[in-house]
Amino acid sequence: MTEVTKNIMLFSGRSNPQLSEDIAQILKLELSGIKIKTFANGEIYTRYKQSVRGSDLFIIQSVASTAKGSVNDALMELLIMVDAAKRASAHSVTAVITNFGYSRQDKKSAAREPITGKLVADMLSISGVNRVITIDLHQGQIQGFFDIPVNHLTALPIFANYFSNLGLENVCVVSPDVGRAKAAKKLADLLDSDLAIMHKSRPAHSEAEISNVIGDVDGKTCIINDDIIDTAGSIVAGVQALKRQGAQDIYVCATHALFSGPAYERLEAAEITEVVVGDTVPVPQERQTGKIKMVSVAPLLAQAISNVFNEVSVSELFDPDFAI
Repeated sequence: MTEVTKNIMLFSGRSNPQLSEDIAQILKLELSGIKIKTFANGEIYTRYKQSVRGSDLFIIQSVASTAKGSVNDALMELLIMVDAAKRASAHSVTAVITNFGYSRQDKKSAAREPITGKLVADMLSISGVNRVITIDLHQGQIQGFFDIPVNHLTALPIFANYFSNLGLENVCVVSPDVGRAKAAKKLADLLDSDLAIMHKSRPAHSEAEISNVIGDVDGKTCIINDDIIDTAGSIVAGVQALKRQGAQDIYVCATHALFSGPAYERLEAAEITEVVVGDTVPVPQERQTGKIKMVSVAPLLAQAISNVFNEVSVSELFDPDFAI
């Protein structure tokens, strides 16, 4: 009988090629070749440049709007890459989704609304994805939208390491809303700091009002922790509320830097010392100056890919106490 050996292949979509390169370098692999093009009418075409038969494929894609296209383009590109892989007899396909687009619509807040997080989960499953690796979903229960394994990682240890190295004193981690309180508490524990929670309401989409700050922030160095910065409206409102309560230096950290619309201008004008974001979504090099600092999630994702391929437990990577 022929001996069967496992073969890993790493592919990148067009939304975040630099992160894919960083992951490949850590794993001491080369990104495999794939042809991706967009036709004049906007339709996307993909073709693998070599055989993928019997291989374990890991496709890295950020489902977000970037210079390469819209969030819808990124999602369709991922689905088409998966379909091409399954039709080419790949043994398994793992979607490494560095930013899970549409995850903020994870429940019906009003009548006749969709639950797009569930919709995207179904689309991925139907396309042929066998497993998903992702980081800092908007809500952890989105994992339950899938009928396939989901490895949900967190960037909290990466942020904790960054702020620990700054040597900040009298620190208070601040949750921008009640929904983020559990994650903020984990970051506060890692930094051995105090915790405060802001009460946020949304009069409309992309609008935020902070009505109260629960906790003592007077005279403290505050770190606002969130999963996503989109238009930065919530962050700016939070900074203003903290300043009214007597906070000193204010830092912001978030895993996914969407930075839509007026986000850059709002952050620059706000009383923020630093905005620390992950590289799950690419930020233009010219914007990575001044207040905006980037930390890499590539080591974390590379370790997850290695563990999955080698059939080693990945549970330690879900633990905020784990450090790469």
